[in-house]
Amino acid sequence: MKASTEDAVEELLAAIAQDRMEMVLLFCSPTYDLPAVLAEIGRRAPEVRVLGCTTAGEITPAGYRQGTITGMSLSAEHFATSVLLIEPMSFEIADGAALAKTLLAEHEARHQHRFDPSRSFALLINDGLSMHEEIIVSALGDALGEIPLVGGSAGDNLAFRETAIFLDGKVLSSASLLVLVSTDLAFRVFERQHFQALDQKMVVTRADPARRVVMEINAEPAAEEYARMIGLNPDELTPLVFASHPLVVKAGGRHYVRAIQRVDGDGCLHFFCAIDEGIILSVAKSGDLVANLASLFDELRAELGSIDAVIGFDCVLRYVEMEQRQMLTEASKIMAQNNVVGFNTYGEQFGMMHVSQTFTGIAFGPG
Repeated sequence: MKASTEDAVEELLAAIAQDRMEMVLLFCSPTYDLPAVLAEIGRRAPEVRVLGCTTAGEITPAGYRQGTITGMSLSAEHFATSVLLIEPMSFEIADGAALAKTLLAEHEARHQHRFDPSRSFALLINDGLSMHEEIIVSALGDALGEIPLVGGSAGDNLAFRETAIFLDGKVLSSASLLVLVSTDLAFRVFERQHFQALDQKMVVTRADPARRVVMEINAEPAAEEYARMIGLNPDELTPLVFASHPLVVKAGGRHYVRAIQRVDGDGCLHFFCAIDEGIILSVAKSGDLVANLASLFDELRAELGSIDAVIGFDCVLRYVEMEQRQMLTEASKIMAQNNVVGFNTYGEQFGMMHVSQTFTGIAFGPG
């Protein structure tokens, strides 16, 4: 049974409240009335800056959940933050340098005694249906230079109708939030996926890159050809199939997932990430997601000494795979043991890349 807005907000604030909160990151299921949630938080904690987005599932202190509100507060004792709202989403690559320069100048002016690029990172939260993530992350990631960037795209429980971000009580669409964070705590940014490319390759022969839609693969109808290459019929294509048989593209010696969002009535494939004509894609097979997740946290713990908290952005298709393959309980346990808070996304950002079916985030250790 879903908690009322008042009860959910009361429970969340009781769990995350601390003295001198610099900021609250909030990840809210679209089953809640978002303006009502923000109004209730504003009533109970009017002095705190709150930002975040809607989700396709939440990562809570108890692990993966659906239909909840989760979040974390950043203490002013250890964190200094500055926020840039980017709207509308129709900007050019060249705009990234100016935007990043503006944010860096503001951050340094406000937190001069605490700003050190080597002890700073950037969080990027995007509208998950805007289809502007690639240009934004590429522009900002390049402009930020040595400052690492990670983030995720807002979801709406696989409805693909309306996603939202929010800042200072305002609900926004077709927008992005860039948060620059400086901290005296040890931290590591990370990116992890669990797929291995196979020898089966295909070429995108007709596409609409602006809409991330592929009409033809290998000069054949896209859904038919994709289904044929994985040994299925087009009418068998479901989110679980897309989660289990993703396509990957090779860039810089590494494979990045290009996850399929859905197939439409015309047999076209809609993707979570950028896709273009002439791209060579490989079919990939899934590895052991749970073991992959556990090894990630082992590596982070070895680097940091211990893991005090993690802000995590995990693709919704990974959730679909875990749920269908009965991995969710074990994966939830791993997330809870490593103090992860975040949400299931419609895409993830890492550096200058917008990716999918990937887990990205920031892990914090002792100062």
